[in-house]
Amino acid sequence: MKKTINITAIIATPFVANAQNINSPAIDKEIFNVCATIFVLGLFMIFILVILKRIMEYRIKNKIIEKGIPENIVSSILQTNPKEDRNANIKWFAILAGLGAGLTIIYYTLPLGIHSLAIMAFCIAASFLGYFFFLKRSER
Repeated sequence: MKKTINITAIIATPFVANAQNINSPAIDKEIFNVCATIFVLGLFMIFILVILKRIMEYRIKNKIIEKGIPENIVSSILQTNPKEDRNANIKWFAILAGLGAGLTIIYYTLPLGIHSLAIMAFCIAASFLGYFFFLKRSER
């Protein structure tokens, strides 16, 4: 009976003594708040840039109409390439997929440090490289 209790105690000791979860995220609330602030600020800046771009395009179109520029010149200036609009979605997919892959790799290589920045840089660079190859292949 004494051996059974000792063996059970020895087997149960690691489960009881495990005070910390090794796989738990080491990102505390402050780091999350900083990242969330940077993300929201980036979205706000992108929003302002898009609004300014639309306003400037509108002003250019009004100036062209006021000046009475010939139609062939107007069409060449205001020509939009629908292929670029279609590829914008693929570009954002590539960027966000690279960010997601980078954050996933960083999560499994905690603690955070300079290697985290290198991982993010390489993942984003790889996503842009993938987008470049996509554009090259789609031109054919």
